[in-house]
Amino acid sequence: MTTPGQAADARIHDIGYRRYEGTRLGARYARWSLLVHSLRGAYGLGRSARSKVLPWGLFAVMALPAIVMVAVASTAGTDELLIEHTRYALEMEPIVVLFLAMAAPQLVSLDLRFKTMPLYFSRPISRTDYVTAKYAALAAALFLFTTVPLTVSYAGGLLAELGFVDQTSGYLRGLVATAVLSVLYAGIALLVASFTPKRGFGVAAVIGVLTIPGFAVFPLQSLMETQGSEDAIGWLGLFSPASLVDGLQGAFLGGSTVFPADVEPTAFQGVIYLLAVAGLVALCLLLLLRRYRKAGI
Repeated sequence: MTTPGQAADARIHDIGYRRYEGTRLGARYARWSLLVHSLRGAYGLGRSARSKVLPWGLFAVMALPAIVMVAVASTAGTDELLIEHTRYALEMEPIVVLFLAMAAPQLVSLDLRFKTMPLYFSRPISRTDYVTAKYAALAAALFLFTTVPLTVSYAGGLLAELGFVDQTSGYLRGLVATAVLSVLYAGIALLVASFTPKRGFGVAAVIGVLTIPGFAVFPLQSLMETQGSEDAIGWLGLFSPASLVDGLQGAFLGGSTVFPADVEPTAFQGVIYLLAVAGLVALCLLLLLRRYRKAGI
């Protein structure tokens, strides 16, 4: 309790704090900043040199077959590229999975581990904004990762005079295939990584979820081939991310599949594939939103 004499000696000191009177950029700018920051983080930009080695090393490996194809087409005078545009990302799926296994935990697992989520939500963004920005960033990072080599092969095909119409048509269909793959794989990888704050566990989990179904589906398809049940081969493709994209590009984009017995999905199966991809993407987004609505995050 202060005495009247002490109250008379009290002073209010101006220590220099001022209210912010500049432009407030709002939630849209915050969402865009989070997306750009996450996209840069997927490639190690803005981080140490050691953090850039793996993503850019994988990018170089991803682009190498395109460069080789261009060199072969230019020197050997072939009529077409060794890998179809619609199949390029699928043929390089192990590299795609490794990139996602590195990038997805970087985007979300570290935020959980270091408990930085309250800092994000102290800004004018919601949990939905956080999820959609992270999802868009990872899908964009994967799309760039797969389409830049595809663009190299397309440019090389034009320089090798393989036919402008055929190359352009194949390239555009390849962009659609890689966009579908990017959105689907990014959703699965981000969902898996969001459940663990440990980056190492996230890496292993993403690799397992994206690859193990494929190891199970292809032997089953081969078994159906020996049993003469070729119709079942197409339906089994619904149970693996890789075979889903493969069947979809085979049904609608004019590409060839690696299904046993050279089976191509029927038009009806292609519609089911499309619905399955859309359903998986929606489910991943819904589960991500539910995950980040939990208290304490």
